[in-house]
Amino acid sequence: MNGLTENPGDVSRYPWLSLYPAGVDWYKPFEPRPLSHLLDQAVAQHPNRHCTYFLGKRLTYREIGELVNHTTTGLQKLGVRKGTKVGLFLPNSPTFIIYYYAILKAGGTVVNYNPLYTIEELAFQIRDSQTELMVTLDLQVLFGKVEALLADGTLPKAVVCPFRSLLPGAKSVLFRLLKSAELAAWSKSETAPRIVPEATLLANDGSYRPVDIDPVQDVAVLQYTGGTTGTPKGAMLTHANVYINTLQVVAWAPEVVKSPQRMLGALPFFHVFAMTVVMNFSIALAAEIVIMPRFVLDDVLKLINTTRPTCMPGVPTMFAAIVNHPRLASFDLSSLKFCLSGGAPLPLEIKQRFERQTSCRLVEGYGLSEASPVVTCNPLDGPVKENSIGQPLPGTIVSLRDLDDPEKEVPLGQQGEVCIKGPQVMAGYWQKPQETAGQFVGDHLRTGDVARMDEHGFFFIEDRIKDLIICSGYNVYPRQIEEAIYKHDAVEEVTVIGIADEYRGEAPKAFIKLRTGATATAEDIIRFLEAKISKLELPSEIEFRDALPKTMIGKLSKKELKAEEAAKAKAKANANANANA
Repeated sequence: MNGLTENPGDVSRYPWLSLYPAGVDWYKPFEPRPLSHLLDQAVAQHPNRHCTYFLGKRLTYREIGELVNHTTTGLQKLGVRKGTKVGLFLPNSPTFIIYYYAILKAGGTVVNYNPLYTIEELAFQIRDSQTELMVTLDLQVLFGKVEALLADGTLPKAVVCPFRSLLPGAKSVLFRLLKSAELAAWSKSETAPRIVPEATLLANDGSYRPVDIDPVQDVAVLQYTGGTTGTPKGAMLTHANVYINTLQVVAWAPEVVKSPQRMLGALPFFHVFAMTVVMNFSIALAAEIVIMPRFVLDDVLKLINTTRPTCMPGVPTMFAAIVNHPRLASFDLSSLKFCLSGGAPLPLEIKQRFERQTSCRLVEGYGLSEASPVVTCNPLDGPVKENSIGQPLPGTIVSLRDLDDPEKEVPLGQQGEVCIKGPQVMAGYWQKPQETAGQFVGDHLRTGDVARMDEHGFFFIEDRIKDLIICSGYNVYPRQIEEAIYKHDAVEEVTVIGIADEYRGEAPKAFIKLRTGATATAEDIIRFLEAKISKLELPSEIEFRDALPKTMIGKLSKKELKAEEAAKAKAKANANANANA
């Protein structure tokens, strides 16, 4: 239970209650349960509904449930028990869903791995998390890395699943004939003795041994985060954290629950956003998940056109790519009823263009790995305020704290650090008590994000504390500059960072990708901005690029650009030192 009780004074403490969405109860109690309950309930209530669509092949909830039970039994025979760390090194596929829930039923802890990671990155996470078993497909691009980790002793054991079994009959035959070179000959590998073929794992009657799960204490998922700000850390998300966060999202969308839904799963399931808002949310609704191995713009538009999904969660760059597609009008996107944007700030210009060109409501939410991840969201049906990340989900308290003294709350309307209290907040970082302590102020999770709240409890992210630019002693927020630049008709994507400046200490620099066929100069951009932002916020430099760096889920990344500029500054300093020597 979240322990909230209604009090007449709560509106003054929690302004969002003055304009909370109709039909959504902020005081709604949530009973902690094992995360696998989501799937068990969907299988029991809607066994014949389609659960997954993948490259033309559909599986029902009954079929997925049976596969999960057989997989759970096989995992337990391999020694997976309460607390065993099992890694998922998989692209989006039904295999991911099946093993995710089977690991949980067996009592294990899911450790999500990015398929694009290098061997060195994988080795660090395997050692840090103490992963004992890795699940992957027999695609060479994946197995080659797993084989290297088995060979050097970093990884104890692996389960290899056949990719062909995921395809419908005709496609499976064609894949064997035309794409066999992409398959790994794992059975001939020197590491074969430590590999379990999926066929062997599934050779059982599906009678797994039920495990007594304490949803509040037992860790369901180790979600690694913090790679852009330091050494990655494993956020310990308990069964209750992820289960309740899923139910919080369901409670936020009462109209969506009333009819069957079809979710487009283009975001990677190994990322916490897709894990909850695509996979677990869909399972909770007994919705069909139209699974894409990865986001490819033309494929997305064709799939929407043919499979008719009703919802698509995504990151802003995905929606920007859609509205900038030169032949968007040739695709029928009318099945989409609402889209959810997260992972990064959604530029107002992109939101407005997407809604205008598709007639689909695009709402922005906010979250982070340490909160399973969803914290706030704009109403799906109700007032939405420009550039807002919305209001807190049921049972969630968001407190803005003084940037110099996080023990103090800031007055209404002032900027402060976003701090969160709620049932979705992690238990801590795996084996890192000092980092855990530093991430909390009292019982509130510190996020490092700067925001302000209006009189109706809508929050507006100003920027990340770490992205803040101190220019001549004044705070300059990159997001405000980015929002202004996005209004220029020639701009498709923009990222603003702080660079060293001899006079001002730091100054903004904008990296811009122009739309196909569009032209603009740095002088054009500056003239456009002069009436929109202060002189202090005007970029000291503008650099045009054919592409901007992105993270694993496709959101724009500042890390690489900051590293480039730091290297330039160091080289310049060395050159000056040599010249003066």
